Amino acid sequence: MARVFVRTGLSPNALTLIGFAIAVVAAVAAAQHAWLVAGLLVAFGAVFDLFDGALARATGKTSKFGAFLDSTMDRAGEGIVYIGIAWGLGWTVEGGPIGFHEMFPIAALAASFMVSYTRAKSESLGFSSGTGMANVGLAPREVRLGILVVGLVLTGLAGGPGEMFWPNTAGDIAMFGSLGLIVLLATITTIQRIYFVYRQSQSTRQEAHK
Repeated sequence: MARVFVRTGLSPNALTLIGFAIAVVAAVAAAQHAWLVAGLLVAFGAVFDLFDGALARATGKTSKFGAFLDSTMDRAGEGIVYIGIAWGLGWTVEGGPIGFHEMFPIAALAASFMVSYTRAKSESLGFSSGTGMANVGLAPREVRLGILVVGLVLTGLAGGPGEMFWPNTAGDIAMFGSLGLIVLLATITTIQRIYFVYRQSQSTRQEAHK
């Protein structure tokens, strides 16, 4: 895939920004209740998000700024999609921008950001640099995106969420089930990463006393 992107002439940073732009369009689609389109756009944008690093390595254009931009835009893109979902649910289910149902995407957003924060903070303190922390836990970003795509697509195919209290339709089950699963798995992942860093800190302390 990286070689395919090399032939396009796009730079790694351009790939990162394209992925973010697609996430913005997906958020707008979700806000307009186009759940199926939003899911497909999230999947399409993920291709750019997942291969910008590979393109940087394939072209020898790796840089600290590129890594920073990639991580920042990943967080921003993920967050804006959840905001689009919350907005769409507000006008579909509650008749307004804020209500009970919006708590699901907001909770998914908060839980997902905690997963990212534990990695960023641990690495800033010298724990598990590189890809070490990315491999810890049940729900890294790729898994969360996969669940979100499936949930949005199934919601779209089911005709969207209902207008009554959840769970009332197949669309409800697809939407809120996927968001609830993201909350659960992301929370477990955060706990796993905290415990992983704790074990590393204990191991470091023991080595220091030898």
